Amino acid sequence: MTDQLDAGLVAGEILEHPDAMSKPYAGGELGRGRRRKEDAKLLTGQTNWTDNITLPGLLHMAVLRSPMAHARILSVDVSGALEMPGVLAAYSGADLADVMGDSMPCAWPVTPDMVSPVHTPLATDEVRYVGDGVAVVIARDRYAAADALEAIAVEYDQLPAVVDMEAALADGAPLVHQSAGTNMCFLFDFPGAGADYAETVAAAGDDAVVVKRRFIQQRLLPTPMEPRAVVVAPIAAADEYTVYSATQIPHILRVMLALTTGIPEHKLRVVAPDVGGGFGAKLNVYAEEVLALVVARKLGRPIKWTESRSENYQATTHGRDQVQDIEIAATKDGTILGLKVELLADMGAYLQLITPGVPVLGAFMFPAIYKMKAYHFTCTGVFTTKTPTDAYRGAGRPEATFAIERIMDELAAELGRDPMELRKQNWIKHEEFPYEMVAGLTYDSGNYEAATEKAEQMFDMAGLRAEQKARRDSKDPVQLGIGISTFTEMCGLAPSRVLGSLSYGAGGWESAQIRMLPTGKVEVVSGATPHGQGHHTAWSQIVADSLGVPFEDVELIAGDTQSSPKGMDTYGSRSLVVGGVAIHKATGKVIEKATRIAAHLLEASEADVEFSKGTFSVKGSPEATLTIQQVALATFAAHNLPDGMEPTLDSDYVYDPENFSYPHGTHLCAVEIDTETGFTKIRKYVCVDDIGKIVNPVIVEGQVHGGLAQGIAQALYEEAVYDEEGNLTTGSLVDYLVPAAPDLPHFETGRTETPATSNPLGVKGVGEAGTIASTPAVINAVVDALRPWGVDNIDMPCTPERVWRAIHQDGTLRVPEGTVSYGGASTAATSGSGS
Repeated sequence: MTDQLDAGLVAGEILEHPDAMSKPYAGGELGRGRRRKEDAKLLTGQTNWTDNITLPGLLHMAVLRSPMAHARILSVDVSGALEMPGVLAAYSGADLADVMGDSMPCAWPVTPDMVSPVHTPLATDEVRYVGDGVAVVIARDRYAAADALEAIAVEYDQLPAVVDMEAALADGAPLVHQSAGTNMCFLFDFPGAGADYAETVAAAGDDAVVVKRRFIQQRLLPTPMEPRAVVVAPIAAADEYTVYSATQIPHILRVMLALTTGIPEHKLRVVAPDVGGGFGAKLNVYAEEVLALVVARKLGRPIKWTESRSENYQATTHGRDQVQDIEIAATKDGTILGLKVELLADMGAYLQLITPGVPVLGAFMFPAIYKMKAYHFTCTGVFTTKTPTDAYRGAGRPEATFAIERIMDELAAELGRDPMELRKQNWIKHEEFPYEMVAGLTYDSGNYEAATEKAEQMFDMAGLRAEQKARRDSKDPVQLGIGISTFTEMCGLAPSRVLGSLSYGAGGWESAQIRMLPTGKVEVVSGATPHGQGHHTAWSQIVADSLGVPFEDVELIAGDTQSSPKGMDTYGSRSLVVGGVAIHKATGKVIEKATRIAAHLLEASEADVEFSKGTFSVKGSPEATLTIQQVALATFAAHNLPDGMEPTLDSDYVYDPENFSYPHGTHLCAVEIDTETGFTKIRKYVCVDDIGKIVNPVIVEGQVHGGLAQGIAQALYEEAVYDEEGNLTTGSLVDYLVPAAPDLPHFETGRTETPATSNPLGVKGVGEAGTIASTPAVINAVVDALRPWGVDNIDMPCTPERVWRAIHQDGTLRVPEGTVSYGGASTAATSGSGS
C-alpha cells in the first residue's frame, strides 16, 4: 500500500504519525489517509444514540421473557402488573394479537418448500426459546416497567427442549413447531457448475486421495457495543409515526414494519441515529420494534425500549452454529479434483429476516481460490429451541473459508506436502482472470501470488519453520505452530438479478443524490446507512475527488427515510462497492449538467469545455475558466441558463452492480502452545489484503483490525453454550469471553492492489475480510503445533482445557506419533516433550 500515500507510509504507520494525515496528497482525495469526520462527536459524547432520545410524554416498555426453552402457555395474567406504581398498561400476546401482525418477516425463502413457521412478536401459544417474549409492560420509567414484570403471572406446561441438530432430525424427536411436522426447515442442494463429484473421484481410480473432516462452527454472540433500542413517536391525529431504532437497515425496516403492522408506508418515518456497531445483529426486523410501534399507536404516546446486555444475549440474533462435514478429493500429486460439503445449520426457534439465507450465501465460497473440476453442496436447516441465528460479520463466508482452509491443511498433511505449496499449486493464477469458478461465480480480478509473496516476506516463514523444527527436536514444552489462510470472499451484496435468482426478497442496488448548494457546498444523500464504518469521511473524499471541492465542504445525509428516502442500507461489505459507486456515478451527472451551463456562460461549445480539479476551462483559451462553485451559484440565480435547462445541478443515481466484488488476501499466524497448560499465545500475525483501490487507508486499517479481533475471538475465546434444558449458560459478559486489547497480538498488515474491473472506482469490500480470514489461520496454527501428537482438529474455541486434553491422556502428555513433513523436509516427532 506504500503507493497509496505520498509520504510512503502504510496505514499502521499513519496511526503512529498523525501529522501525515494532513499532508497534501498528490493523487487527490482517493487514497489519502484522512482522520474520520465523525469521530470528534463520537469521542466527546456529542452523539444521539437511540437511548438518548427523550420526548414529551415518553413511556417505557419492558418485555417479559420466557424462562423456559420450550413450553405451552396455559395462561398469562397481567393484572398484577397493572396495580404496580407507575404502570399505565400491560399486554399479553393475546391482547395484542389483532394489531401486532400475523408474523415477523423472513425475506429469504431459500427453497420453495421451506418451512416458515408463524412468529408473532409476542408468543401466544408456545414459547420456543429462553428469551421468547410473552408480555409487555408500559410504565412512566424503565425501572417501574422492569419491576412490574415480576407481577405478571404466567402458567407454563413445560415441553422437551431441542438443542442438538442431529438429535432434532432423528425419528421421534420432539418438535419445535408441532404444525410443521418436522424440525427440518429446508434442504438446499447445489451441485455446482462443474462435473459430478462422485463420478470425478471414481474416474481418478487409485490416483484419488480423499480426506474427510467434521468441523464445528460454534454459536457466537455478536455483542455490539450499543445494545438494541427503539423509540416510537406517534402523531396520533394523522396516524403518522417516527420510529428511531438502533438498526443497520432503516429503509428495509420501514417497508417491513408497514407490511407487518398494516400501517401505510408513507405514514412511517424510520431514523437510525448514531448506531454503536451492528456486526449483522442489527440487520433485522425485531419483535420489539413492532411492539413499540403498535403500543404507541394504541396509546397515542411515545414509547421507548432499550435492551439490557442479558436481553441482548437472549433475544438478539446469534451467529454461526453449523456442523460441517467436508470431503476433499485430489490426485496423489496434489491436484484438487473436487469438494463435497454437507452442512447442518441451526436456525434457532424461528426464522428472522435472512436466517435461512446465511448458510446458503456461503455455498458459493467453499471452493474459495482453488481450481477444481467438481463441487457439491448441501445444507439442511434445522429448528432448535434456541435463539434464532442470522447474519454475523461475514454471514456464511467465514464458515466457508474456515472449512476450505482447514481441509486444505488436512489434505497437505495426508499428502506430506507443505500446506502453502499445495495452495500455490491449486489456486487461480493472476493471468487466468477473469475466472469462472466451479460454484458458478466469475471472479473478475486477483493476484494471490503477490499477496502471498509479500505476506511470507513479512512473516519470515522459513525462519519460523526452522525454529519449529528446533523446538520439536529439543523437546521444548512450548511448541510453535504456523497457520495459513489464503482467502477470497464475495461481497458488495448485489446484483439484484443474482439475489433474485436465489429467492432473496429484495434487490442489491443503492441510491445516492448529490445536492450542489448555491454557495458551492455539497450535500450527499446516501441510502447506505453508517454505523461505524466511516461513511461521512469516505463519501466526502469520493465527492471531493470527483467534483474538485474541498473535503471540508461536503456533508453526508443518511439514516433517515424522510431525508434519504431510497436505500438498501449497510451490510455484506456493500457500502463502498455499491453505495460509494452510486455516489461517484451521481457526481458524474452533476459534472455533465455543470459542463453544459459552463459552456453557455463561457460562450463556448460544450465539446470544447474541459473539467479538471473543480474548474471548467475552454480548450485553447486557458484564461476562460469557471469553478464549479461559480457554476453552482449561477445555476441558483438562473439568470443566464441554456434554453430548456432546469436551474439545478442536483443529481441522483441508483446503482445496481453487474457482479459481486472479490477481495482476497493471505493471513499467516504463528502460535506458541504450552503443552503443560494448554495455553495458546499468538506470537505473530501477518495479513496482506488486496481490496482493490483504497479510498482511505486509515479506515481500511481500522476495519481490518476490528475484523481480525472478531475472527481470532471465534478461534480462541468465544462460544455461546446451551445446556440440555435449552438454557443459555453464557448469558452475560461474565460467562461469555469477549477478548480485550491485552488478549490480542500486534497485527502486521500490508496491502497489494488489484483493482476491481466490475466498477469504475476499482474498489472491493473490506469490512469483513479480517473476520473471514483470521479464524482458520489461527486454528491451522494450533493444529500444526499439535500435529506430532496425532491431533488433526480441535473444536473452537481452542481454550487451554481443550488444547491440554487433546495432547494428554490420563493426565500425562501423550507420546508424539511419527513425523510431520513440509515439502519433503520431515520433522521427527519425539517422545517425552514437556514431560
